[in-house]
Amino acid sequence: MQTIEDFSTFTVEAPDLEAVRRRYADIGVSLERADTTDEMLAAIFRWDEIRRQIDSWDQLTMVRFEQDTTNPEAKKARDRRNELVPKLTALDVEIKRRLLADPDRAALERELGHQVFALWTADVAAFEPAIQDDLTRESALSNGYTELLASAKLEFDGKTLNLTGIVPYTESTDRDVRHRAQAARWAFFEQNKARFDRIYDELVKLRDGMARKLGFDSFVGLGYRRMHRVDYGASDVERFRDEIVREVVPVAQAIMTDRAKLLGVAKLMFWDEPVKDRAGNVRPTGDHDWIVASARGAFEAMDVRLGEFFKMLVDRRLLDLKNRPEKAGGGFCTSFPTHGVPFIFANFNGTAHDVEVLVHEMGHAFQNWSSRRAKLLDYFWPTSESAEIDSMGMEFLAHPQMERFFDGEAARFRSEHIAGAFERLPYMVAVDHFQHLVYERPDAPPEERNAMWRSMEARYLPWRDYGDLDYPARGGRWQAQLHIYQVPFYYIDYALAGCCALQFWARSQDDYAGAFADYVRLCARGGEAPFQELVRCANLRSPFEPGVLADVARRARAAIGL
Repeated sequence: MQTIEDFSTFTVEAPDLEAVRRRYADIGVSLERADTTDEMLAAIFRWDEIRRQIDSWDQLTMVRFEQDTTNPEAKKARDRRNELVPKLTALDVEIKRRLLADPDRAALERELGHQVFALWTADVAAFEPAIQDDLTRESALSNGYTELLASAKLEFDGKTLNLTGIVPYTESTDRDVRHRAQAARWAFFEQNKARFDRIYDELVKLRDGMARKLGFDSFVGLGYRRMHRVDYGASDVERFRDEIVREVVPVAQAIMTDRAKLLGVAKLMFWDEPVKDRAGNVRPTGDHDWIVASARGAFEAMDVRLGEFFKMLVDRRLLDLKNRPEKAGGGFCTSFPTHGVPFIFANFNGTAHDVEVLVHEMGHAFQNWSSRRAKLLDYFWPTSESAEIDSMGMEFLAHPQMERFFDGEAARFRSEHIAGAFERLPYMVAVDHFQHLVYERPDAPPEERNAMWRSMEARYLPWRDYGDLDYPARGGRWQAQLHIYQVPFYYIDYALAGCCALQFWARSQDDYAGAFADYVRLCARGGEAPFQELVRCANLRSPFEPGVLADVARRARAAIGL
């Protein structure tokens, strides 16, 4: 294990745009003058080193802001970052365009792999200098959404809570409490409706404008390029969504029917859905420190490499897991290439999700650590649907360790976790389908977008009933999903990856060692191949293959007693 400094000491100097421009110009000259493939590669690796420094600065700037969205210095650094990134992207794209057109490209592909050229092709298609100012504005709007969510102060039972802090109350065994908790949550969205609508309306029209400047008919094509989808397209995703309707929605419907019986309610309402049992949801036995200590033992038991890696993350404070009033919501894993380490961000709230999110992000972190010596920055992470196999796969492969977190309730946790995967798949594809509709009609007013969302719920979540929760009943539920605002077309990746992760779970029931070995091999490959090739290398079946969802659903039905 290499020596890693403490995260609190991490600094990465902000790039000087003119200095970067000069260094890139020098690299361009080297590429032009290169007589051999080795000389070309030397120039490419010099460029890659600069990119690693820039990426580390970019990620560290955003992490510092997300840790405290009210810190003036962090906000100032973030705003400067938003201005610089499109200009730096323009310089990067010029190098990529040069390499894509190089006469010696075939030799470079043999050395660097075909995948990076596919990624660069998507990057070139997704950028022109004409959209630089638009990208800056997009970042500002996206950050405005983050700040708006983080500003929530919900007065509930004598406490002031943020959107993460209200979650335990939405899982209360007292039906009235969870109804009031949901009412408090959606009151915040109602109070800020105009701001949520304005931000998204600007984002949609801005993205549509960028797409048209780049020659796309709509943002859908540009969105797919930005997500680096190089081995499948919108028609494949559409067929996958249809398969979810056929094979998964009936399973989710059956789960909800059973849940109503378990809870003893005649009609399952939206505020009942998060509660899995009349006795209450499974919760970890201890607090933040106890969960982290238990996780250390769990990862050591799974594999010595995992144990050592997690210990390093803890010792070097590369985890920020506690919920704080000023902290951005959600959870993620990022990395700092110049330091060679990933970083995990989350917001614990005392629910089972604390364990789930830690294990999930640990999957991302382990993959990044496993592929940190990749030839190029482009391979440190896979494309997002592949990356989510690493995270969601870790969730299922950690199942045998759940006694460490839930004592005698571990079996119930495992069953509820599998059921939860099938509950979420229809929602995931609903989010994706909704975004296709939105970007096909970018001028639609907010009320029409809400109608689009209601049609998605009717198709994919037919059991849902909001009762007197007026805001989501009118179609506003989607506004709480940050991916819709910040990372368009990402959400289907969770569904594609979930199909693969459930295959890891199914295989682990018969051959845990073999499934885990394939998982480790998948993580080590990082992003060196496109999605479906990575799936095959892990001895999994592509979600686009007919019958895959039916097979997984059949196995899961038996496991959860449907």
